[in-house]
Amino acid sequence: MAAPFDPADMIDWGLATSLGARIAGQGPVVTRAEADAAVAELRAAADRSTGLVHGCTGLEAGANTAPVLVVDRAGWVQANADAFRTILTPVVGRLTEKRPPSGLTLKVGSRITGAEVGGLLGFLASRVLGQFDPFHDPAGRLLLVAPNIVHVERELGVDPHDFRLWVCLHEETHRVQFTAVPWMREHLFGLISEVAGTMEGDAGTVLEGGLTRLRELLADPQRRGTGSLMEMFSSPAQRELLDRVTAVMSLLEGHADFVMDEVGPEVIPSVGHIRSRFDQRRKGVGALDRLLRRLLGLDAKMAQYRDGARFVRGVVETVGMDDFNAVFSEPALLPTRDEIADPTAWVARVHG
Repeated sequence: MAAPFDPADMIDWGLATSLGARIAGQGPVVTRAEADAAVAELRAAADRSTGLVHGCTGLEAGANTAPVLVVDRAGWVQANADAFRTILTPVVGRLTEKRPPSGLTLKVGSRITGAEVGGLLGFLASRVLGQFDPFHDPAGRLLLVAPNIVHVERELGVDPHDFRLWVCLHEETHRVQFTAVPWMREHLFGLISEVAGTMEGDAGTVLEGGLTRLRELLADPQRRGTGSLMEMFSSPAQRELLDRVTAVMSLLEGHADFVMDEVGPEVIPSVGHIRSRFDQRRKGVGALDRLLRRLLGLDAKMAQYRDGARFVRGVVETVGMDDFNAVFSEPALLPTRDEIADPTAWVARVHG
């Protein structure tokens, strides 16, 4: 008797994590003493940032909730493979509930998709400085990628102590957002489940179609248009849902950038130099890097930082931080994508 089909088996997660770690590499060369000092300083900076974020935003993150982990690139790959598995399993389950794949299709297809996911994770693992993973039970976890932070501070020529606190301010804001607003986690997961509910066809066809399109776009960049892969494979119903996801992410990313800029000048002497240098880095370097950033939606993420920060700043300047925090009261008060571009519209809807 064949074992019951598990949607998680559609992707070879072991291959994805091992390949991703190999592609990511080790990062910059540091001595053991330098590595230990960086880890200790990042932990201390994350701990210090909690009070700074609270002082700026008024949001209260409960003690001993989401842990802070300082990881290497391989650790980030493993953590995100776990997160991807959590997110993608219900999507794959929706696509395979009527027609589970055959044993051969599952065996071959899982390795192909495992290699693709591993390549994606490997590319990102050398670039991400930190990340809050809201889908890790029970309340999420904050990841700080030590080798990447050291690499970037050297590349930009900035003060390492100031830069580490600056990064922690942004990432700790995300930890505070999700721990102070516990419904946010389920809301995001619910939106992803809704996207899964709109998908048609079988998982093998959808995955192979996506891989084929990716190869075509990489072979001929002029065909890529203006959107990311996620947008290119979206139906009108999915795009409406993705607009809602984009609005939430713009709010969260912009809120974190706002906190960095508000708190930074008080505690980080070289924050102006850091912001200038870092904004240049966010634009990407080289044709291939720019292409991959667009295909993977990283250009859209940069817009989320910019547009979201403008929204937060516009609302706070109009009604103050306490009334801005109404945005975290319930899902109905989250901004729409149109309101992200027009803060006065959100203020009028929520505060009259």
